[in-house]
Amino acid sequence: MNQLHAIYHFIRHLIVSNKRGHGVHSPFVYQFVKNVIDNQAQYYIFQDIESLRAKLLLTDQEIAVTDLGAASRTTKKSKRKINAIAKSALKPKKQAQLLFRIANYFRPKNSIELGTSFGLSSLYLSQWSAKNQLTTIEGCPNIAKVAQLNFDKLNVKNITSLVGDFNHHLPTLLKQLKTVDLVYFDGNHKEEATLNYFETCVPFSHNNSVFIFDDIYWSKGMTNAWKKIKADSRVTLTIDTYYIGLVFFRKEQPKEDFTVYH
Repeated sequence: MNQLHAIYHFIRHLIVSNKRGHGVHSPFVYQFVKNVIDNQAQYYIFQDIESLRAKLLLTDQEIAVTDLGAASRTTKKSKRKINAIAKSALKPKKQAQLLFRIANYFRPKNSIELGTSFGLSSLYLSQWSAKNQLTTIEGCPNIAKVAQLNFDKLNVKNITSLVGDFNHHLPTLLKQLKTVDLVYFDGNHKEEATLNYFETCVPFSHNNSVFIFDDIYWSKGMTNAWKKIKADSRVTLTIDTYYIGLVFFRKEQPKEDFTVYH
């Protein structure tokens, strides 16, 4: 992670972002800010998921880590403690719960997550409804095992976990699904890989699909990828919360980019 790059863009985001939807002329975006970004409601599943986070942060068991994407932010060791991984890799509570609200608002039936980690984001994305089917792909077998244990602890039945290279699993999965309602990109923080996954998924999107890109200011490469995605002619609307970037393909929507405070 390029910390100077991230800090610069965070300060810039605070300056240019729209606060609480004031002055947003798009009804779609205004309702999204009001009902999702500004929504502070707590849901019963939050406590269950956060209890898993607390246990992970207390687990000092070491596991061998296979990293197929961008390198860890904190270490290059092949063996790492579960609590160290949880501390550096898990999405913070506030941002993770935003994922739940996004899914709850748009109500996808078929969702894909690239990068399972220990499964907390998977749970937040999927547990708004048992009818939502989430397929999550993780490159590291040992991390995927921990995630599956977390799914089992909550008796979750609507998450399918695939282990291996995204380039192997993603095309096959998309062909099986035929269309995808929501994709969460959080597995490889490299410019070329991010753009490749975007290109792979776009043909399977539809008018109401939402793509969520994590850590868009993680590095210059990620920010470059985000800029190119925003400029893509197939994309009609983007919402930048700094921590994540949301992409929409709504044909009835004038092409606009919004920066929103969260």
